[in-house]
This record gives sequence, C-alpha cells and structure tokens, in this order.
Amino acid sequence: MKEYTAEEVVAKLKNGETLHLIDVREVDEVVSGKIPGALHIPLGLLEFRLHELDKKIEYVMVCRSGGRSGTATRFLNDRGFNAINMRGGMLDWHGEIE
Repeated sequence: MKEYTAEEVVAKLKNGETLHLIDVREVDEVVSGKIPGALHIPLGLLEFRLHELDKKIEYVMVCRSGGRSGTATRFLNDRGFNAINMRGGMLDWHGEIE
C-alpha cells in the first residue's frame, strides 16, 4: 500500500499540488476540524458512495491515526481506484484545518 506522511501532504499542498483528500473519520471527529477541501466520507459509508469517486483520480485517505484510512485505501485499491494512505492521520497533521 502506498503511503504519504502528513508532512509530505502538507508540503505537496504548500507547493500548490492538487490533492484529492477523503477524510473517513466519523462526523463527531470531523467537527473538530479537517484538512481544507477534504471530502468527508465516513468509512462505514464509503462502499455506498463509490459512485461519487473517479477511478482516474488519485485519492489521499485521511483518518485520526492512519488505521481506518489504511482500511479505506485497501478497500478502494481492491476496487480499481488509486488510493494512498496518509500515515499518522490527523494526529500527525500540523497544517491548516477548517
């Protein structure tokens, strides 16, 4: 499974790269803040919202610590999507939040 660190994601965003982030945390977790522009799809709903995603786009999966996003990454990759896990999750995030 391909992974980025939170620091790599911050650097890519600061360099102006367009990243398609999906936050798979629960609603009560996202209330405390998420990465600006990240699409919120709780892990339990991911299979029901696949129609919203494009297999041509690379997605960076985010959760609190990297575990659920790892599960989401494997789930998407197994279905032909291009997904990358953000290792360490929001616990390691030191960038902007909204």
